[in-house]
Amino acid sequence: MAEPETADDDGARLDASGFTALRVTERDDRLHVQLDRPAVRNAIDAAMVEELHAVCAHLEAHPKVLILSGTPADPAAGAKGVFASGADIAQLRERRRDDALAGINSTVFDRVARLPMPVIAALEGYALGGGAELAYAADFRIGTPSLRVGNPETGLGIMAAAGATWRLRELVGEPLAKQVLLAGRVLTGPECLDAGLVSELVEPEALLDAANALADRIAAQDPLAVRISKAVFHTPREAHPLIDTLAQGILFESQAKFDRMQQFLERKKK
Repeated sequence: MAEPETADDDGARLDASGFTALRVTERDDRLHVQLDRPAVRNAIDAAMVEELHAVCAHLEAHPKVLILSGTPADPAAGAKGVFASGADIAQLRERRRDDALAGINSTVFDRVARLPMPVIAALEGYALGGGAELAYAADFRIGTPSLRVGNPETGLGIMAAAGATWRLRELVGEPLAKQVLLAGRVLTGPECLDAGLVSELVEPEALLDAANALADRIAAQDPLAVRISKAVFHTPREAHPLIDTLAQGILFESQAKFDRMQQFLERKKK
């Protein structure tokens, strides 16, 4: 789907002209990143990690919704869609202890999860290993019936170490998470929907439309209220309710609060 162009907001746009693993489309209120290594089913390699860091740096400085997607299906060519099949095994096989301790994938996925504005993962086909862990780091996941989510790391003699051991448990509960992480279970699209791992299933041709519709709903909210709500949501339990009270104090002084409430009252009079 072609995404409409809009005028610049603050004039800042991510320069992705040198990217080789990601395609980027940017609008005033959102940035769409498509994983783009179709020849290897979007396996996550060092170049993709570096480019994801560049995306995060841009969105940390210029907050807006991030939509992540993979390679869409091409029925004419008989090609299936894929989000990401995991880490690049050829690179992964050569990594040693010090590489693991560097937390290459976990660092960038955590950065994605901590972005100021929400992250939407539009998932089609395989989301395995690191691809699944990238999806777990998103705030919202939308899938297609062809979606397959799993963490096959233990079958390769390693573990899912980029967030799956705790994010997946938080998302679907311990029993199902252990099925995926310890027994190699791969979840289908309908199973992901039943478990709450994705919020909806749509046909492949409607996937980006659904992601953009969700981004539209987010964009209709006050951006500062969304940013603060996301930050407070992910604050440890022991920080509540103090953090809620302090955050609300900030929002109570924002001009958007007065303007939006006044607009609400005016609409109610009509």
